[in-house]
Amino acid sequence: MNNLADDVTGEGAAWDGAFEGAETVRSVVVGARELYENQLFSYAGPCGDFGFLEEYTTEVRGVHLKVVVTVTFNEAGQAQRVVVNHRPRTALLFLSRATHEKFAGTPIADHFLATEP
Repeated sequence: MNNLADDVTGEGAAWDGAFEGAETVRSVVVGARELYENQLFSYAGPCGDFGFLEEYTTEVRGVHLKVVVTVTFNEAGQAQRVVVNHRPRTALLFLSRATHEKFAGTPIADHFLATEP
């Protein structure tokens, strides 16, 4: 999160739309990770010529999640695109609601689920 392009985009299954800009993408990713109780990595390393891949498990309020993060770098070596995918679906929906609570009162919260289905 320290080498994001100014026009980086952040996408994820837990939210609607894409976040744009280094400050916003960093806020979303760091804020979501603050909800994590742990991170147990099974892989973190290169993926192709211009990419990075993380695969890990975590828990949020006791709910178990599996996570895959892909990062695509631009020619300057900065993260240009960050995609975060959580599973299973029920845990992803739980995370989306918890993230909405975390960012309540900010424009970021509007991208996450507000209530139980």
